[in-house]
Amino acid sequence: MGIPAMISRRLFGIAFGTGAAVLLAGALQAQAQTVKIGVILTYSGRDAALGEQIDRSIDLFVKLHEKELPQGVKIELIKRDDTGVNPDLAKRLAQELVLRDKVQILTGGQWTPNAMAVAALTKEAKIPFVTMTAGGSAVTLQSPYVVRTGWTLWQTSYPLGEWAAKQGWKNGYTVVSDFAPGHDGEAAFTKSFTENGGKIIGSVRIPLKTTDYLPYFQKIKDMNPDVVYVFNPGGPQATAFMKAFDDVGITKSNIKLIGPGDITASDELPNMGKRALGVITMLQYSPAATRKANVDFVAAWKKEYGANTVPNYFAAAGWDGMRAIFDVIKAQNGKIDPDATMKLLRQWKNPNSPRGPVRIDEHGDIVQNLYMRRVEEKDGVLANVEFATIEQVGDPWKVLNKK
Repeated sequence: MGIPAMISRRLFGIAFGTGAAVLLAGALQAQAQTVKIGVILTYSGRDAALGEQIDRSIDLFVKLHEKELPQGVKIELIKRDDTGVNPDLAKRLAQELVLRDKVQILTGGQWTPNAMAVAALTKEAKIPFVTMTAGGSAVTLQSPYVVRTGWTLWQTSYPLGEWAAKQGWKNGYTVVSDFAPGHDGEAAFTKSFTENGGKIIGSVRIPLKTTDYLPYFQKIKDMNPDVVYVFNPGGPQATAFMKAFDDVGITKSNIKLIGPGDITASDELPNMGKRALGVITMLQYSPAATRKANVDFVAAWKKEYGANTVPNYFAAAGWDGMRAIFDVIKAQNGKIDPDATMKLLRQWKNPNSPRGPVRIDEHGDIVQNLYMRRVEEKDGVLANVEFATIEQVGDPWKVLNKK
């Protein structure tokens, strides 16, 4: 072999080796492109069932849609238990996720007090926070790095007050769980109901840790209002409320029970039994809805978690929260820039959610359809059956308090 040929082969070998090294480094870099997502939910205690709904929805979404991520991009879910309403613990967990685990996105946000604490931290840390179910209007005001994919109590209670007044009900009573969403729901319903000719003749706020509701509800029965607006955070508390209403005889009386959909959470209806029949609620989701996207969602849920399980409104919010997170990851090819992420989130929309078309507005709040629902027996099973729709509602509190 001549010297030119030897030099040519050697140069080729060097070039090939360098090229292979570059390709290998690129491949390793692509493999290492992992987006870390911190999830703070309630995994233990009385209200763990609510956290489980969100957690199951997150896991199911990832399982079904992980293949959509850009080539070489993966996600890592780092989950932490806030144990319930515990803002100090939630904030500490968020700090650990940001500083120690180096997460690029935070989510969960099951409880308003906890979400408020986490939201305040994101302002300094500049970490996007997709709160899934905290219903207090003020959450998205705490930081420019917060959006919500769930709902607000003003959203599900203000239109309900107008509807109740239009039924000819004159005297109302409000009974709510004593924390920020309950206060919001009480204020929203009261404002709308009275603006439309109704009168609130009594109100009570029940501490979250209370387990004996009978004294509160007996007083309501004695006052005999036309309608009672009820809010609790759903889960086992919803069933406990309904049983207590039944025990004092309100469910068998002419007093009408209404409220946001938390009070007849679909996964709790089997525990409530027929005492819940006829209760009317307003909410953005029911698993009984016949929209194709919802039918597919419920079918996938039952396949994954069992034929006797059902996703509730917490699950729907978690599902859309992961849809929004996946969309911003894809838009940035896995390279998460906090400000670019927030810009994308505040323009995010999904016309084909299980709950109908949804989008996030300039306030970081969800805009969505609201449905009037009645508990009915359908094919031998209790269900929240939608019977009317109010299209594309944002957070009324933000509109009423616009400066």
